[in-house]
Amino acid sequence: MKKIAELKEIIAGGEFDEKLAQIYLDKDMIPYNRQRYVKALDKFTELFGDQEVAIYSAPGRSEVCGNHTDHQNGHVLATSINLDAIAIVAPREDGVIELVSDDMPKEVINVNDIEQDPALEGTTTALIKGVVAGIRDYGFKVGGFTAFVTSDVLMGAGMSSSAAFESLIGTILSGLYNDMKVSSVDVAKIGQYAENVYFGKPCGLMDQMACAVGGLIYIDFFDKANPVIKQVPVDFEAHQYSLCIVDTKGSHADLTDDYAAIPAEMKQVANYFGEELLSRVSEEDFISKVGEMRASGKVNDRAVLRALHFYTEQDRVAEGVAALENQEFDHFLDVIKRSGDSSFKLLQNIYSAKDPLTQNVSIALGFSEKFIGKNGVCRVHGGGFAGTIQAFVKNAAVAEYKKNIESIFGEGACHVLKVRPYGGIKVVE
Repeated sequence: MKKIAELKEIIAGGEFDEKLAQIYLDKDMIPYNRQRYVKALDKFTELFGDQEVAIYSAPGRSEVCGNHTDHQNGHVLATSINLDAIAIVAPREDGVIELVSDDMPKEVINVNDIEQDPALEGTTTALIKGVVAGIRDYGFKVGGFTAFVTSDVLMGAGMSSSAAFESLIGTILSGLYNDMKVSSVDVAKIGQYAENVYFGKPCGLMDQMACAVGGLIYIDFFDKANPVIKQVPVDFEAHQYSLCIVDTKGSHADLTDDYAAIPAEMKQVANYFGEELLSRVSEEDFISKVGEMRASGKVNDRAVLRALHFYTEQDRVAEGVAALENQEFDHFLDVIKRSGDSSFKLLQNIYSAKDPLTQNVSIALGFSEKFIGKNGVCRVHGGGFAGTIQAFVKNAAVAEYKKNIESIFGEGACHVLKVRPYGGIKVVE
């Protein structure tokens, strides 16, 4: 740990630039992140005084393929990105966590008072308590700390700001009290537990896994307790493509039922076969019983279509991984386009059926296809219904695409990102 004044001098003076380049992979972002870290140190001092501190980081994520498959213990391809949540942290001995996140009210939590409380669902307090409880239940040590957290992971934009926060808290507890011995996989599982049980959101594990583990990763969730994780080699720059995320400025308010209906309807199909999850039902068995299911009245048509998306999306994930491993980038782009088409046609998570006249994501996809032409592909990003789309665009066409799509959604709506090689990390000891 270092005193804040010493850290500020190191970072502001450029001695930390190489580390920033390793984390964020974009030399143009070094001045921005240098200033961001210094401001965070200043804010910590303003809130809590000058102390010896460490700095932790956890990234946002981008789902690349495998849309709404993780909650059925399926396969996904996801990546961490070079937007993150950082925390200036000092340990404390009284078992109290005192945390301020950007402009949010201060959180004060005692690690000995972390029982699940339904009244706290949907709050930051619930997430912190859930992560502490998960760390403890996994047999690791917990303790108090003081922290200022700041994040440039866009909230409500499909980059999993909540998963980044959960991964950050888990990584802090791993670093302060467990010598960084809580594995990134366990940090991810604990984050999902916090979100499911304490926060009250029925998410899968992909978001937390991508944020905690880092890099472009293939994940097979069939054995949820022991997911198979494989790093997938890719260098988008070598192929002269950029990953663009477009924030359509759609609101996620009142969409919990839309999100929850997708796993519920997929499980409706699985239940027809006496199983809990679609990953336990073969595609052949599913197809052979479609007529029977529809006639039974026990499974609705949208559930059948969403199940069909699940099975075809599983094949696309495997196909996309193989394409990248074989350096067949055009084939990979074709997989991504087909994944997006399936999400629109079968999964139906592009707009809410409760408000069909509001279609931010549909507008973004339709005009992106027109603007990009043969220079890339696009698809819905993350949970859908609102939020963001993803586009892989040729570098030579990025500036024009960004200008055109921002003419619809506003300046700053298009984010040109890099694949970050790290998940949750201790940046400075």
